[in-house]
Amino acid sequence: MCTTAKPASPNFPGFKVVNDIISIENEGQLADVIASAAGPLSIVGHGTKRGFGRPVTLPCTVSLGGFAGITAYEPAELVLDAKVGTRVADVTALLAQSRQELAFEPPDLGPLLGEAADSGSIGGAIACNLAGPRRIKAGGARDHLLGFSAVSGRGEIFKAGGRVVKNVTGYDLCKLLAGSFGTLAVMTTMSLKVLPAPEKIRTLLLFGLDRPAAWEAMTKALSSGHEVSAAAYVPAVLIGSLAEPLLGSGAAVTALRLEGPPRSVQDRMTALRAMLGGKTEELHTSNSRAFWRAIGDVRPFVGDSRAVWRISVPPQGGLDLAAAVDAIPGAEIFFDWGGGLAWAAVPDTGQASADIIRAGVVTAGGGHATLVRATPATRMAVAPFQPLPPALAALEARIKQTFDPKNILNPGRMWES
Repeated sequence: MCTTAKPASPNFPGFKVVNDIISIENEGQLADVIASAAGPLSIVGHGTKRGFGRPVTLPCTVSLGGFAGITAYEPAELVLDAKVGTRVADVTALLAQSRQELAFEPPDLGPLLGEAADSGSIGGAIACNLAGPRRIKAGGARDHLLGFSAVSGRGEIFKAGGRVVKNVTGYDLCKLLAGSFGTLAVMTTMSLKVLPAPEKIRTLLLFGLDRPAAWEAMTKALSSGHEVSAAAYVPAVLIGSLAEPLLGSGAAVTALRLEGPPRSVQDRMTALRAMLGGKTEELHTSNSRAFWRAIGDVRPFVGDSRAVWRISVPPQGGLDLAAAVDAIPGAEIFFDWGGGLAWAAVPDTGQASADIIRAGVVTAGGGHATLVRATPATRMAVAPFQPLPPALAALEARIKQTFDPKNILNPGRMWES
């Protein structure tokens, strides 16, 4: 039963509660619900990432999906303000009208997790700190969050940051809350940095390279002056789930993306092809967009029953990580971020090969492995997020105590409570 410790504020007497889900329509309601909560609360937007992290089964869920809308957009200032329940698809559609975009390319993990496509919220993308293939050039989601308003676990409304970078002073709480999965505070509105969309996109495809050759090509391209904005390696067995022009290619693909003014992209592409040689092909703007969206959305693993790991390692450690995953029967792996981000699908049995995966991270030079998709039983048996060293775990516990002393917000979502 979803209950509160005290009657709702007279200002917000009509909480909409259906099947123990409280739908929030404004920030004041949210503060009142949190302040009066008699027990822990599960915080969701549109619920597309409920399968990400440890299963949270709580008697009361607070839904921010209805707290949506773009409150301000100034194309000339490259800034957009939105309520957290606003769908990412709505944000990108509005930005496209002014030929602008969210440069961190928030991926849509809904289909990977068995949810509808294009239904995730901007609040969820920031709370999970999700970034797509342009991460290597544009930075992560947290780097594009300029400011926000939020409600702490005490039920107190507070703000941090600002609408322009020069006004962001004091403690950088944007970096802290992005990636906290709603366990520290619940963001309600946010200011985001946006950037002009590229005029032209081309993707160079190198066919048939084995992993060492692919890593050499990606390293050479990213170290050059050709301003590569994305680099990925996909084995032949996974190619069919990406872009239509690749169907039937029958070979592994190493992909390198160039963006910018048409003449610049053309000249850089010519130079890049000459530098790398080999059997190559190009994808132009529309097919490039489809290809890189499929990479970011982890399309190769949508629709199967395997557990999926998101693994971040130093790019040059990717080969060692791949060798570890190869030892798991029925496993497959592909790479983004120039070899620094791996997506691995493994049979969802026992602990989803957690010991092998995390040992592979150590061999690769360090990093972290996150279990993004698995059955609830597996996500309870295995720590979905990389276990922290004792000192960092203690620091995180103190931060949690500061923001949410009663352990109300999404307890157990990231770490066992």
